Amino acid sequence: MYYFLKGKIIYILDSSIVIDVNGVGYETIVSRPNDFSVDQEVTIYTHLVIREDDQYLVGFSSIVEKQAFLSLINVKGIGPKIAINALSATTPEMLMRAIASNNVAYLKKLPGIGGKAAAQIILDLKGQLTGEKGNPDLYEDVKQALKQLGFKNAQIDRVLADINEENATNEEILAIALKKLRKK
Repeated sequence: MYYFLKGKIIYILDSSIVIDVNGVGYETIVSRPNDFSVDQEVTIYTHLVIREDDQYLVGFSSIVEKQAFLSLINVKGIGPKIAINALSATTPEMLMRAIASNNVAYLKKLPGIGGKAAAQIILDLKGQLTGEKGNPDLYEDVKQALKQLGFKNAQIDRVLADINEENATNEEILAIALKKLRKK
């Protein structure tokens, strides 16, 4: 319904901004409200969410961010609030890289995304990105191997969250992870 809003930001709230568009203030939920400033002229791409008991605008600073959001809300079990919270902790590019490289550990670090949701995101969206279905257990196999080598879950998750190698095998991911773990 509303593709974008162009105007001046008049308020910045905890999870939203208010944009004055020709004398009408539109409250718009955004992933990172602190990236904006009062009196800033903006163009915010929007998506109108209509629920039985609620309706609200979600806004994005770029079309790429909007597309990432729309992809996420099409995943089973991911609603608009979880999607916007997840985007608040990453960039659309990092999100898509994590999906393309089957990085479950990275996705699990996003607010509101657990292991099951991360696997579902990869299964549903990897095919859209590359035309092939992903293997959400790819990094889980590496994680298990690292556990058997004596590394702690926290260390493993931190290192795997930084690895986004497209089309890498388990052995290649394991080698990269071991290098990173040895440096720490």
